[in-house]
Amino acid sequence: MIPYADFTYFVLLLYVAVPTVILGLFGRAGWRWALLVTTIMLIMQYQDALHLRKHFLVSEIWLVLGFALWQWLIVRAFSAMGSRAGWLFYGAIGLSLLPLALTKLIPLVSPKTQFGFLGISYVTFRALDIVFCLRDGVIARPVAVDLFMFLFFFPTISAGPIDRYRRFASDWRKTRTRAEFVTDVDSAVHHFFRGLLYKFILAALIEQHWLNPAAHSGSLSALVSYMYAYTFYLFFDFAGYSAFAISISYLFGIHTPENFDRPFLARNIRDFWNRWHITLSFWFRDHVYMRFLLAAARGKWFKSMHTAAILGYFLAFGLMGLWHGIEPHYIVYGFYQATLLSTFHIFSSWKKVNHYWREGPLWNALALFITFNAICFGMLIFSGRIGAPPIPAPPPQKVSTSSSSDL
Repeated sequence: MIPYADFTYFVLLLYVAVPTVILGLFGRAGWRWALLVTTIMLIMQYQDALHLRKHFLVSEIWLVLGFALWQWLIVRAFSAMGSRAGWLFYGAIGLSLLPLALTKLIPLVSPKTQFGFLGISYVTFRALDIVFCLRDGVIARPVAVDLFMFLFFFPTISAGPIDRYRRFASDWRKTRTRAEFVTDVDSAVHHFFRGLLYKFILAALIEQHWLNPAAHSGSLSALVSYMYAYTFYLFFDFAGYSAFAISISYLFGIHTPENFDRPFLARNIRDFWNRWHITLSFWFRDHVYMRFLLAAARGKWFKSMHTAAILGYFLAFGLMGLWHGIEPHYIVYGFYQATLLSTFHIFSSWKKVNHYWREGPLWNALALFITFNAICFGMLIFSGRIGAPPIPAPPPQKVSTSSSSDL
């Protein structure tokens, strides 16, 4: 069952939301209730049978539980050994990444083998966040229940937003007053209706009347049309999903962070990544890019920090592309974004000395236009449509000519 994808899931959510509101009004929708609902929802969501071998089926929920146990053992062992830097830290990172790596690599070796579960990429990033925080000494080792809830909190499990443990823990066991619960419900309702507008109206209309027709043609103009259609479709579909996830999170007192902030109003590529898939881009910024810059500065790896910054972009966005998938277009997409950010980094340094680029409405409009089109081309790379053949149009449906007398 894919969250927020069809009517069945929303009916299921109704059975969750109504008792949560009733309990919340009486101050009873606390962490125990959230734990119970999350457990039930996980059991219902992960009922598919996976082929680990040709004649060996296993329920998806067992992979989820195995992943949870694996990450708990890593956190427990890393914390018991002092959460030290060096080989111990990198070993913990590698072991945390192992299930995700196997999920992506096993199908290449054995195409008929199914491994992994929906949302494993996002859950892995949450697990890594705990390891990073333990290494930095900013959190104590979480108990098993806290770790389980952070990793598998059901509204955000399949596609984010990617929360941070320190922020999640501050909400997780907090007891809300009736007034605080009502405020959370108000935010939940606003996010829910935004999700309906984005995902089931705007994204659906774009897909039906713009994206699909453009995909059925092999002309250059159709490819350009597809580029813009896919960009808008991807935004409204994913932003709609994120709005639903945030909405349900608020019902349980978890203030999951926003994932989008008017990304098409960005005037440069750096500003865009502060607005688009915010929780993912900030995760890579904090845990990969900034750590690389800090290590480069301490170790004096490069004569210029500009070199470190550019290499940091390629490291962070190369990993981001690989995280999306091992297909070539995802990796090219990551390097394309790194190239844009590196170019802007060089341009920003140049602009401080040479004042040819002005400020003002026309200059801002030009910056917005350039940034938007660079973003759209990146989304076209991400879609994998460059060089792909047109998608065959579905055959027309036959119109019945039977009259009532024929029945």
